[in-house]
Amino acid sequence: MRSFSVILFILLLCAAGLVLPASAEAPSFRNTIQPILTRYGCAMGACHGAAAGQGGFRLSLRGFDDEGDWLSITRSANGRRIMLEDPARSLFLLKAVKAVPHKGDKRFEVDSPEYRAIVDWIAAGAPGPQADDPRIVSLQVSEPHLIAEAGKTVPLKVTATFSDGRREDVTRWAKYNASHASVATVDDDGLIKVTGAGEGTVSAWYLSQLAVATVTVPQPGPRDEAAFTALTPRNFIDEHVLAKLRELNIPPSERASDAEFLRRAFLDTIGVLPTPEETRAFLAEPEVLPSTAAETRVLANAPTKRDRLIESLLQRPEFVDYWSHRWSDLLLVNGDKLMPQAMWSYYHWIRRHVAANTPWDAFVRDLLTATGSTLEHGGGNFFILNDEPTKCAETVSVAFLGTSIGCAKCHNHPMEKWTYDQYYAFANLFARVRTKNGVQAEERVLFSDSQGDLVAPLTGKPQPPRPLDAPEPVSLTDSRDRRAVLADWLTAPDNRLFQRAIVNRVWANFFGSGLVEPVDDLRVTNPASNEPLFAAACEHLVRQKFDLKSLMRTILQSETYQRSSLTRPENATDTRYGSHCVPRRLKAEVLLDTVSQVTAAPTTFKIDRRNANRGTADAYPMGFRALQLPDSNIASYFLKSFGRADRVATCECERTNEPSMAQALHLANGETLNQKLAQKDNRLDALLASQQPDAKLVEEAYLLTLGRLPTERERVKATPLLADAKPEDRRAALEDLFWGLMSSKEFLFQH
Repeated sequence: MRSFSVILFILLLCAAGLVLPASAEAPSFRNTIQPILTRYGCAMGACHGAAAGQGGFRLSLRGFDDEGDWLSITRSANGRRIMLEDPARSLFLLKAVKAVPHKGDKRFEVDSPEYRAIVDWIAAGAPGPQADDPRIVSLQVSEPHLIAEAGKTVPLKVTATFSDGRREDVTRWAKYNASHASVATVDDDGLIKVTGAGEGTVSAWYLSQLAVATVTVPQPGPRDEAAFTALTPRNFIDEHVLAKLRELNIPPSERASDAEFLRRAFLDTIGVLPTPEETRAFLAEPEVLPSTAAETRVLANAPTKRDRLIESLLQRPEFVDYWSHRWSDLLLVNGDKLMPQAMWSYYHWIRRHVAANTPWDAFVRDLLTATGSTLEHGGGNFFILNDEPTKCAETVSVAFLGTSIGCAKCHNHPMEKWTYDQYYAFANLFARVRTKNGVQAEERVLFSDSQGDLVAPLTGKPQPPRPLDAPEPVSLTDSRDRRAVLADWLTAPDNRLFQRAIVNRVWANFFGSGLVEPVDDLRVTNPASNEPLFAAACEHLVRQKFDLKSLMRTILQSETYQRSSLTRPENATDTRYGSHCVPRRLKAEVLLDTVSQVTAAPTTFKIDRRNANRGTADAYPMGFRALQLPDSNIASYFLKSFGRADRVATCECERTNEPSMAQALHLANGETLNQKLAQKDNRLDALLASQQPDAKLVEEAYLLTLGRLPTERERVKATPLLADAKPEDRRAALEDLFWGLMSSKEFLFQH
């Protein structure tokens, strides 16, 4: 009966044209079956690719474990999922076509190529992955750079190249995703539908490879060429930004006023407001304009008054405060995780490097290769905080490569190229880092051992240590400090990952968002808003030997940075391409410091020891600004409400600059602003004591808070608040004026 059944089934398959010719090879499990499981979601996290699987059936996420998945399909559950003698009755197929109940619903039809491929594979004996299976080498899309109009549909063709030289059309088997649905969407068959103006990407995933198509959709309407020619490019930033804006037909806004630029540059570079004296001096300083052709040639390369301001900001002591705090966020300086001496040692190590303008590659190398006392070499505390090889690997990848490899700890990364093997090879670079007690009570001594490896759980064996994209691994028997090997690879002039990570962070500081967003999510499927600009900025950094001040100077001098926040109707919706300055709320620490600066009422900062049942009694000396604090472990409702980073994990997501109702209520009724305004002997008392005319007091209030003089309309409305007040009410009236200005969006936002 069984023989008859098999013969009958084969006859039926032949009649339907479903059996491969006798000479044809059986479908490959690795290269045919696995892509089907991925494309139809069977091997994804929401289905059988979850950590615990579904319904007792577990697959690896996105099919990273060929051998394990084959065993799960053909051998687990007593092999009941596969019926070799009658493939059509295999539970593996019956579930997929929903011939029997299936929580995952129907995945494909009985007459589909997917069904036929699986039937052929089972009929051939369900062979497993073979050592000599051709491996995918690369993936290409037919339209890597697509320029189209809204409403157009474009079919995408995907071609895979294998190690045996074979090229195969895998369009049907690839899995697709669109990055910006407002620009373009893509269906399961790779059909791109252009939805609106802007630039987005469509990614195709097949086996372990990704290919990305960029979709550029110009804004409809005639191009206003005059808007592009009105601003002369100052440097390569402007050239690339204007090229992108032209391509998208997004005209740029005009240049920011001197007052706008002054305030913006101060806050973005050193985190403080310009004083009224600095504002008046800058606004009064004339800009030298050429009157002859000869003068034009001379002045073309001469520093402008804005250039001179930029240079002065880069040399100010507040620059060290601001950027030390910025890198302390990145490197997780936290008094809750480190003993006090160690915390201060770590922070001072960062400050010394910022003050010396240490090139970024040297800065990172000094951190990663730290040895000896953690009190003498503060950078060594990085390894006290990251006290396991896997923690080191994940922190280094995010901090210095701008990418997360954490998902690859259990399986191949679902959104990137990093594999399970690469994760453990990278983590094994830190397996020989050791510490021991030092002479002092809080001292640890850091050193590199000559043996010891990290074992990968799935294989039970260590992976030869290897930086993520390095061509060759380090031998397991090599006794060198593996961190030096990592540092060599990481800081090499041709390591684009390293360059892109720091360029993106610096760019985000000055523009409010990175060329890639989120800032620490650099991956193939998340390209930059302007890839040529990103590449040029990286090249500039390398040419300048990783001098971050040089990169900052170039950004600050660009017309792109100096563009107004006032929009045109044609660029009002642009937040990615640099057509205008995009306002964003001030960072928590900067905002608190500016409130203290305006009111001349310093903040008392108390160390938060409540987790240790020690309250908040310990306080920093009066006069410390928020940007000068070495520790994130500070008891401050203001800083917490306004989104400071807690320095628990290396992730830009720890900090938020998004406005909230709690922030609005705190500014209106909270103690911070109201107490500083009411405090005796503060700025308001000094202004009243100066006996200046009411109009002059209004002028000072605007200069102190907004960094500009009041308009005539503002002057006319504000002056009577003081002029009409009774003598005993003049201070209250001045408080109201300052409160109104400091509660305004113009004060709270960078613009």
